[in-house]
Amino acid sequence: MSKKIVGLCACTMGLAHTFMAAEALEQAAKEKGYDVKIETQGSDGIKNRLTPEDIRDADIIIHAVAITPDGMERFEGYEIYEVGLQDAIKNPKGIIEEIEDDLGI
Repeated sequence: MSKKIVGLCACTMGLAHTFMAAEALEQAAKEKGYDVKIETQGSDGIKNRLTPEDIRDADIIIHAVAITPDGMERFEGYEIYEVGLQDAIKNPKGIIEEIEDDLGI
């Protein structure tokens, strides 16, 4: 069975940082052998929306947000790892490795 990471990226303007963070996390997750799906909430609305199944099946849930995203109720009852957008852009692999250590994966 494959490992799965889902993420949610959103910033105040919903422009560059949202998508840079999403791309960085996606690339790092793939390099580490994860299936990955990242939802973005940007100036063009919500893209790649996470379904309840996506969230339920995830081994790791990462939120790289600078605002309170829409639809947060979907994540109630799940362990969420919140990281800064800049951290997600600059050190996505390190973030994933820290979470893996925390979870004993």
